[in-house]
Amino acid sequence: MLDPAFVRDHLDEVEALLRVRGLAMELEPLRALDRERRQLTRQADELKQRRNRISEQIGAFQRQLKSETAGTEPLQAEAIQQEREKLQAESRAVGANIQALDERLQALEQALEPLLQTLPNRPHRSVPAGGSAAENLEVRRWGEPRPFDFDPRPHWELGAALGILDLEAAARISGARFAVYRGAGARLERALANFMLDLHTQRHGYTEILPPSLVSGASLFGTGQLPKFEADLFRCRDDDLWLIPTAEVPLTNLFAGRVLEESALPVSVTAYTPCFRREAGSYGKDVRGLIRQHQFQKVELVKISAPENSYDHLEKLTRDAAAVLEALALPYRVMALCTGDLGFSAAKTYDLEVWLPGQQAYREISSCSNFEDFQARRANIRCRPPGRGKTRLAHTLNGSGLAIGRTWIAVVENYQQPDGSVLIPEVLRPYMGGLERIEAAAPAAS
Repeated sequence: MLDPAFVRDHLDEVEALLRVRGLAMELEPLRALDRERRQLTRQADELKQRRNRISEQIGAFQRQLKSETAGTEPLQAEAIQQEREKLQAESRAVGANIQALDERLQALEQALEPLLQTLPNRPHRSVPAGGSAAENLEVRRWGEPRPFDFDPRPHWELGAALGILDLEAAARISGARFAVYRGAGARLERALANFMLDLHTQRHGYTEILPPSLVSGASLFGTGQLPKFEADLFRCRDDDLWLIPTAEVPLTNLFAGRVLEESALPVSVTAYTPCFRREAGSYGKDVRGLIRQHQFQKVELVKISAPENSYDHLEKLTRDAAAVLEALALPYRVMALCTGDLGFSAAKTYDLEVWLPGQQAYREISSCSNFEDFQARRANIRCRPPGRGKTRLAHTLNGSGLAIGRTWIAVVENYQQPDGSVLIPEVLRPYMGGLERIEAAAPAAS
């Protein structure tokens, strides 16, 4: 969430931010509430000053009565007492007005809160301007797409022919946008997850976490999924529990409400979890295969950083995710998302896009983002500088390291052979029990 003080004091800048992001949001309700808040705050401050002056006058009368009781005429003392009582009555009336104003101000703050929650993060100054994904900026490429001397097939055809992917069975069990992996296909999914976790924990310095797959609404609010993206989430009917759309949610919320010593930062954690998304609004897109599923598996990377070096950690996190693709010898490119394609909570994002020969296109396989203090303000994640100084909001970062299903697609499509078999990348063979090739099972003897 943006700093409420910043929003209230820079509404014109916030409007410009929304335009840069290509969002048409009406800020007049927020502006009207803020005008009333400012007016009431001035009135309350004036009344509090008046109450302070009255208190000083009452105190002066009190001292006068005490010091002059012996030599004061009864009528004079009575006059002083009456004046004091009048001031006391006025003080009570002023206090009642202050209380009424404070209650109204509290109600205004509560009304402002949901409006503030709908405002996206500010893009970092290095984010390219643009209105859509077409204006994202390519940063670099790695690897060259393999030349094929045959027409490469998409993964859904290869998987079905090899008997390792059964989308029809998944549709019978659960409906559209689910998958059943079989045999070597299931083992390949597991091998990818284990390989990624080993790489990130043993070479990149992440601590492995096994978090819950159900989280509270407060946790989803902390990372920015609620209230804006409620339609994309699966919720338990009888509880305030939601299926996680990504391990980013439980991993980031491990640190909610905590103060971390900056000398111990960055914190780097990783997890392999199932992820669940309704994909509301995506129907008609990627209806075939595994690109867009209601349930998929992912290895997630999360970092908590001090503000000064969070962008250095974004570069490292992106390299950590890309190292998986390089180890698998999968060609990819890195895209800096433009302002119009940036996620709600992100200040800057790099997308890793892997080459899929069966689709003749680069497709997203990881998004690596710096949220600066946007999530930390919502989840109350703070850090303390050395010397036990005043605490401040930390910066949070996350990225897919990688999406398992999309990596499965990339391996199957890039390593397919003319006979329809799929070679196993060398780094995965120890995780596949030494298997070097996935081939169609021989037909059973009659």
